[in-house]
Amino acid sequence: MRIIITVTNLKDWDFNIQGVEVITGKQYLTDSQYSKIKNARVFNLSRNYKYQSTGYYVSLLAAARKHKAVPSISTIQDMKSAAVIKILSTELEALIQKSLKDIKSDKFTLSVYFGKNLSKKYDALSGQLFNLFQSPFIRAHFSYANDKWFLQNIFPITAGDVPGEHKEFVEMATKKYFEAKRFSVPVRNTSGYDMAILWDPLEKTAPSSEKTLQKFIKAAAQKGIQAELITKDDYSELSSYDALFIRETTAVNHHTFRFAQRAKAEGLVVVDDPESIIKCSNKVYLAELLKMHQMDAPETIIIHKDNVNLAPDILGFPIILKQPDSAFSQGVSKAQNLAEYELKVASLLEKSDLIIGQQFLQTDFDWRVGVFNGEAIYACKYFMSKQHWQIVNWNKEGGGSYGKVETLPVEMAPQALIKMAEKLSKLIGDSLYGVDIKQKGQKFYVIEINDNPNIDTGIEDAILKDKLYLKMMDVFLERIQKSKQIIS
Repeated sequence: MRIIITVTNLKDWDFNIQGVEVITGKQYLTDSQYSKIKNARVFNLSRNYKYQSTGYYVSLLAAARKHKAVPSISTIQDMKSAAVIKILSTELEALIQKSLKDIKSDKFTLSVYFGKNLSKKYDALSGQLFNLFQSPFIRAHFSYANDKWFLQNIFPITAGDVPGEHKEFVEMATKKYFEAKRFSVPVRNTSGYDMAILWDPLEKTAPSSEKTLQKFIKAAAQKGIQAELITKDDYSELSSYDALFIRETTAVNHHTFRFAQRAKAEGLVVVDDPESIIKCSNKVYLAELLKMHQMDAPETIIIHKDNVNLAPDILGFPIILKQPDSAFSQGVSKAQNLAEYELKVASLLEKSDLIIGQQFLQTDFDWRVGVFNGEAIYACKYFMSKQHWQIVNWNKEGGGSYGKVETLPVEMAPQALIKMAEKLSKLIGDSLYGVDIKQKGQKFYVIEINDNPNIDTGIEDAILKDKLYLKMMDVFLERIQKSKQIIS
């Protein structure tokens, strides 16, 4: 990968870094040779990023040329937005308080150079700020009020803004950054596509095991895509990939959603995309969607403080209660009688203004149909956990207790089931979904749809085996090629 540093004036760059090309922003914009480069990363150290300035256009044209710009246009805009700064800094609140607890004044400025600060005690905070606001050199201002530290603002700085006493350290930090593996590897002899697979090695209920993730990586390689595992700490490296595949349980108020948002903003192919995460993670949205499109589902009521007494009369007992962002049997409970109902509803309404009440349908199993790119790719029967009404019993000691799973060829599953799953998926998008459906006699009822469904060795891949992973990588390859306007 070609590494390019753009500056307003060549005198602004006073560091000796091997393997990088330093040019002016004007050169990058006007010299035709740079528009022809196929694989480049552009570190934009312009003096000015204002709208329609040279610095702004460097990052904008880098995106058009399919180069990876640091900072990207989205990062530049994020730094200007007080609302974005407030939201993202909330994620770092505990780290901010811990890092700055010994500061005696009510103001503090932190200079971050490729994720590092001169003082090691601020390295954790510096690294996270660099992850959130990826720009070579940044300066963050903090204020102390009401017994707490707050991130007031953050903005990129140029090499010329680096104090003289910092320059030796900055040169060392910059060298270490560019010597990292991602920048030292030669240009690949494959089609040159990179995929990041986001996972959490410590997650106990991950949608795919590490063994399964290796199957995805192997399948990707067969399609000319170099895939590798990343974690939440690799946020700053996201722009160096062509695709992001999230294999960690997602939520809106979570780093997985932030990864999806940034990947989309950077022009990556992303599964699951942020819109799918928003829609699938909220059962209130799903209830309204099913109603609008007249899809069969158990009798459902959106419960709020003003109608809380109506649900028992309409649904009868037992009643299934769901918090809006429930997933895979968690956040779902059953009220057997009015006393249980009142207690559980009161608890749920403390966390959300709207919750879901649903008629209970007793079945031995739930269908789960996996849908990707609008097409069903697997069909499973998830049987209820022993002596329990859900497929996972989270009340068991030592973690959840699962029921057995039976996987069928998609063509052997009831076609009404497959059509229902594909129809609902298309109403959400074209990402990867798991549609949960109950069957009573010959009728099917949608229970919910989840983004980022389970795909694991010996279960969801029991029929197609390695063909399942290859089939999915075909979709990724087609989308990457389309995003780069390459005709295969």
